[in-house]
Amino acid sequence: MANAYTDTSALSNLVETAYDQYVEFALRAQPLFRNLADKRPEQQAMPGSSVVFEIYQDFSPATSTLTEDVDPDAVAFPNPTTVTVTLDEYGNSAIATRKLRVLALSNIDPALVDAIAYNQADSIDSVVQTVLRGGTNVIHSNGSAVTYNSGTTVGTTSADVFSSEIARLARTKLVKNKVVPVKGGLFACYLDPDASHDLRAETGAGGWRTPHEYSDAAAIWAGEIGAYEGHFFVETPRAYSNTDGASSATVYRSYFMGKQALAEATAEEFHVVVGPVVDKLKRFQPIGWTGIAGWAVYRQAALIRAETASSAT
Repeated sequence: MANAYTDTSALSNLVETAYDQYVEFALRAQPLFRNLADKRPEQQAMPGSSVVFEIYQDFSPATSTLTEDVDPDAVAFPNPTTVTVTLDEYGNSAIATRKLRVLALSNIDPALVDAIAYNQADSIDSVVQTVLRGGTNVIHSNGSAVTYNSGTTVGTTSADVFSSEIARLARTKLVKNKVVPVKGGLFACYLDPDASHDLRAETGAGGWRTPHEYSDAAAIWAGEIGAYEGHFFVETPRAYSNTDGASSATVYRSYFMGKQALAEATAEEFHVVVGPVVDKLKRFQPIGWTGIAGWAVYRQAALIRAETASSAT
């Protein structure tokens, strides 16, 4: 008679699937676009649904000589230009049931708080980037021709990748527009890793070179990958892209900026809210985030958007 083994089949009721009670979160990209709003109200007169910033304009150069015995005519101070930031309310919420909190194999409460807090930063960062994408100055690469404020998004082919020429042109225009650099004489460039891939792959005297990489690790930990052609570069997978190029080519948006490119006004800072339990049996616990703020391009001259494809797509 053959042996009858007491194996996992024989005692299947004793062999169960095990679960790790520690549940990881999905991979996340660090929100950073809101940090670029470096212009805020200095002396806001009162609360309001919008905040109007005003910028003094300079007199035109007076280059004519004066006549010795003639009193020159006075000229009027030019009217300031204005930038309006409209404030809107943003928020999101979730409700955890008591049954879930009792039966779940992992403690859902701290996870839900973490997820709501990240959703706040993630959502507002997307709102801010949409404002940045509305800048009026654009560098296009159409058919390998790099142009400023001409060309089209739909004209971008899969071969029109990010290049040193684009970085040089952006710096030229920012300097010509008298824009103040962000730090240490450098402007900022935020770009998708796919766009960065093509810039860093350039070879020869005109391409990305090792001496431009940082020796101080602190900047690298902050997301910067190097300084080159008058900019410091920050890679972020949050940079917007869409298949709106030629033949549905993916077009990546990169942002070159100087100081005061973006303005922010805040009526209520964004924060997490634990709502009251108001149902009859106290089973539903709400949690969410809310806040009231707005953003606008403050100095159009300080913001340039580059639209390119990538060989890494």
